[in-house]
Order: sequence, then C-alpha cells, then structure tokens
Amino acid sequence: MPRFYPLYLDVKGKKCVIVGGGKVAYRKACSLKEAGADVVVVCPEVCPEMSREKRLTLINESYDERFLDGALLVIAATDDDEVNKKVSTDAGKRNIIVNVVDYPELCSFIVPSTVNRGDLCISISTGGASPALAKSIREELEVVFGPEYGEYINLLTKMRNVALSEIKDDAKRRKILQRLAEKDILEIVKTKGIKEAEAKMREIIFE
Repeated sequence: MPRFYPLYLDVKGKKCVIVGGGKVAYRKACSLKEAGADVVVVCPEVCPEMSREKRLTLINESYDERFLDGALLVIAATDDDEVNKKVSTDAGKRNIIVNVVDYPELCSFIVPSTVNRGDLCISISTGGASPALAKSIREELEVVFGPEYGEYINLLTKMRNVALSEIKDDAKRRKILQRLAEKDILEIVKTKGIKEAEAKMREIIFE
C-alpha cells in the first residue's frame, strides 16, 4: 500500500460525489456537508437517513461515470466490488481523488479517524492497515481532549485577533501569542470557566 501524505482539504462549495446509499455512505456524506461541500449521492436506493437529509443532492440511478463531471473528489461506499473498482478507475482517468471504503489499494486518499473539538481536529490513521486500531486510539483521545478544548480554541481565536490589532511590535506579539497557548490558560478554562480565562488572557495582552 502507498504511504499517504497527511492533508486537510478545503471542500467548501466544491462538488463531492458519494457512490452508495447505505449508512456508511450517509456518514461520509454528512461529514462532507458539514465541511461545506456540495454533496451529490448516487445510488438507486438509499437508507432512510439519507432520504430524509435535505442538504444532499440525491440521484436515484445506478452509477455512471458522467456523474463525476466537475467533482473534486469521490467516495465509493457500495457493497458491489465491481462498482467500487469502476469508480476508482473512472476517477483515476479524470485525475479526481478517490476513496473506496475498506479498500485502501483502490484509494488515492483515505479518511482518518478524527477527534473534533470545535476548530481543533486531531486525526489518526494507520494508513489503511487497521481502521479498528485507529478507532481505538480515537476513543482514548476523546477522553484526554474533552469539550473544553473547543471552548479554548474559540477563545484563542478571539484573543489572537485582539492581540493582532492591539500589539504592533512583532516580537512582543509573538511572545504574547505563545503565552496565550500555554497550559495554565487551558486549566483556567477547565476549572474556572471561559470568562475567567478571557480575563486572564486580556491581562496578559494589555500588561
């Protein structure tokens, strides 16, 4: 199997195609939609969850290569090996990146297991060797990186903008931004709440 290059991809407003209509395809479609993609699902029949999802474009037909026109990426998530292989081949001819669920040898990209806490995203991959191990590691990290990290990241974004507008000296600004990212600020978020953490961060910026 190839060694994959880790990458975060901007899919906002881009056409992304899901071939398949089951629950796995549904999860993939929802993840792409949450990232802002224009998601097209191609499958004669789809699961109830997919049929109720209004944010997706459903094409209730058998797969055909023409459905890849203008796509940034395609994910094949069917239970038909021949269809999955054809999707991979068609995407390769068109230089469209492709993922075939559970078949890394047919993929030009793989989807890692992720922990999401607001804008913080931690990705775990075994290169397709063991999705079960990646899932196990993800579950461990979900305990370590709790929901407070999402609040902290949002606050860091807010206070970074304050620092950028208020501190003109580059060296001083870099030092303060580094200080805002230190663990004691996160501990304040955990133990005292977001308001106390913001007060501390403002104190650091304006001292």
